[in-house]
Amino acid sequence: MTRRLFSGALAASATSAAAPAPAIRSVEIFPVIYPVTGYFKFFPKPERPAVFVKITCQDGTTGWGQSVPTHTWSYETPESVTSTLRAYLAPALIGRNPTDIAGAHALMNRAIAPSFSTGMPLAKAGIDLALHDIAGKLAGKSLPELWGRKPIDRIVLSWTVNVKTLGEAEALMEDGRKLGYRHINIKIAPDPKFDLELAAAVRRFSKDCFLWADANGGYDTDSALTVAPRLKDIGVNVLEQPVAPNRLGGLAALKKQGALPIILDEGVVSVTDLEEFHKLALLDGVAMKPARTAGLWDARKQVEYLERNRLMFLGSGLTDPDLSLAASLLLYGAYGLKYPAALNGLQFLAGSFLKVPFRLEDGAIRLPSGPGLGVEVDEEKVRRESRG
Repeated sequence: MTRRLFSGALAASATSAAAPAPAIRSVEIFPVIYPVTGYFKFFPKPERPAVFVKITCQDGTTGWGQSVPTHTWSYETPESVTSTLRAYLAPALIGRNPTDIAGAHALMNRAIAPSFSTGMPLAKAGIDLALHDIAGKLAGKSLPELWGRKPIDRIVLSWTVNVKTLGEAEALMEDGRKLGYRHINIKIAPDPKFDLELAAAVRRFSKDCFLWADANGGYDTDSALTVAPRLKDIGVNVLEQPVAPNRLGGLAALKKQGALPIILDEGVVSVTDLEEFHKLALLDGVAMKPARTAGLWDARKQVEYLERNRLMFLGSGLTDPDLSLAASLLLYGAYGLKYPAALNGLQFLAGSFLKVPFRLEDGAIRLPSGPGLGVEVDEEKVRRESRG
């Protein structure tokens, strides 16, 4: 099967006069599928699409990235991510310095303009991760080392409870406990009655877990204002994205109510969004996702903004596999994440395209420690299983 490949001439850019960085020679795109092993609201089919990005430099150095489109969560589909990468983002980078990640984002943002916020951020994240992988490899450093930070060595995870009936909840929570999970996040909205019963069942099951309720924007403002104090009384610790991202009045009312910390997700794509939402007093923190923020470049800016302004920094994901998971772990580890991360790729996905897949260790995952993203892709498997 023929793969779309982009090539170009050597650029004159360099990281320094003494050590010029090899220019980008080619960008390859590989759409793949991961099997989904259990019910999760965002996967109507038992599969999780992802798109690998391989960037090769003139000297043969390679970097791998990954985009994780989820069309039931945002507008980006596997097809739109693949076509955007091939037709717009990859050609813009040929001949460029791969370590100039800020410059790469400027080029990508000219190639695909923003609407309200960053345009096609999930697609851009695949490029961003591959460039970070190259930068780390060229420097011989892991990403936390490249950023000048000393990371924690593992990220404690939260078990996702997403059920259609209350009867399913206890067995699912017991499954998580047997695997070593000690903390739980629940998917809620739009039914407050069901949600309150679910939250109460989880709190009875675990008296001391960090209990994180995520509505994915599914409540109207009145429902959210009614349910938030009751969730607090039950023992929920934080409420994520209670109303849709553009319901600014609703977010302001919930923040003013103060029943629970209001954590934003879908509406915070760039650091500019975060700054504006904070100035408007719409949030108490953010559930970070490098996949959502066009990659690690902007995600780091957002985490540092949260730190400076003493806002809550939570770690989340888009049921991330392999490279997207590695990037999340490295970001959260580098910045000393204090709360359990809702990274549920190991919970819901089967298979891996890494030579050494991630594995759960008593409810946690160790950070990769090699150069760049710190993992090795099984390129033969990626090429063999690519869907176009």
